Amino acid sequence: MRSIRPLLAATGLAAALALTATACGPTEDKASGGGDKASAPAASTPAGDASAGNSDIALPKDLADKLKEHGVDPEKWKKGEWQNWDKDKWLREAKDFVNPVIEGLWKPERMRTAKDPAKTMAAGDLSGGQGVSDPTPRPVQAQREKTPYTKHGAPVGKLFFDSPKGHMVCSGTVIKDVNNPGKSNLVWTAGHCVHAGAAGGWYRNLIFVPAYNNNALSPTALQAAPPQEEAPYGAYWADWVATSGEWIQGGGPTGGNGAPYDYAVMHVKPEKGGKSLEETVGTAVPVDFNAPDTRRISAMGAWGYPAGPPYDGYVMHKCVDRPGRLSLSPSTPSMHRIGCTMTGGSSGGGWFMNRAGGGLSLVSNTSIGPVTHGWLAGPRLGKGAEQIYTMMSKRYGKS
Repeated sequence: MRSIRPLLAATGLAAALALTATACGPTEDKASGGGDKASAPAASTPAGDASAGNSDIALPKDLADKLKEHGVDPEKWKKGEWQNWDKDKWLREAKDFVNPVIEGLWKPERMRTAKDPAKTMAAGDLSGGQGVSDPTPRPVQAQREKTPYTKHGAPVGKLFFDSPKGHMVCSGTVIKDVNNPGKSNLVWTAGHCVHAGAAGGWYRNLIFVPAYNNNALSPTALQAAPPQEEAPYGAYWADWVATSGEWIQGGGPTGGNGAPYDYAVMHVKPEKGGKSLEETVGTAVPVDFNAPDTRRISAMGAWGYPAGPPYDGYVMHKCVDRPGRLSLSPSTPSMHRIGCTMTGGSSGGGWFMNRAGGGLSLVSNTSIGPVTHGWLAGPRLGKGAEQIYTMMSKRYGKS
């Protein structure tokens, strides 16, 4: 069923929603944002290869004990035991997340061959809640983000992780930390990018690479390019992650009852270097847990790295549309939905809207889409999402 409402001109919406960034010196803090075109906070240009400098890997003090508690030897884990996905070795409870740093694991070629964990749905999957869903939106063709990303899409990046199906890729966004202004180490993504849901547990070896492939080089050109092209700000390992209990208990291959709660917050640390993620990238986006009703929002934009055909995962894309509602079940909250042709790999990428006073705020993330790739849906961020964010900020923000 195609939408009968008129589609707003893409050029007008794109002008209203733009993840722009302004270059600044390495010691300046311009993350407060503002501006007259609803642009995101300013971002610094990369100061060479962000992997340079002294190692600053600091694992949680109880990490070794936690691994041993589950019968895992930390040294064996780093040498390959993490590849054991036996049910009794796959940690799934919220309190059981572990992600020891394995230096050198995520080599450039390994990143380039990561697959997308697509969450696609057939038309029959949507029958449960159509009574309160708005008409299916018309497809909006995803547009390439301007390069270099360090000036135009700096807070967005790629999330890499390992699952029983191999090494995988999603998208994520650097978000502000209200308890650590200017020094955030928090990344917003989808729950299905960090945890398998009802049928599994936590994924492993999670890292975040902001502004991946900074100049949108082709695979061949990127292979021959210096490391700072692929990871202009370096790589950041997740040392703690939280997702919703609803996703852990009810998430499924096509989202399931966990889809309206398919969000996650990661706390990260650089594999090498000492500065916070926000200081290094130069920008972070605030999260809005009190966004208006979907029907009152004139424009919403989704950013990410689509990796499923016809895309290859090397280029950041965006879609901007007037959102509608998608209901999967009468017992769960409705989701935001926009027309967009992005595919798997864009999962977890932030959705933004203009906020009062200028700039953008994050209001959702890519969760599910149809096999026809004509639209995307993301969860509404309410009290549950805010509780997870607040816990991560207070408990892990300064660690």
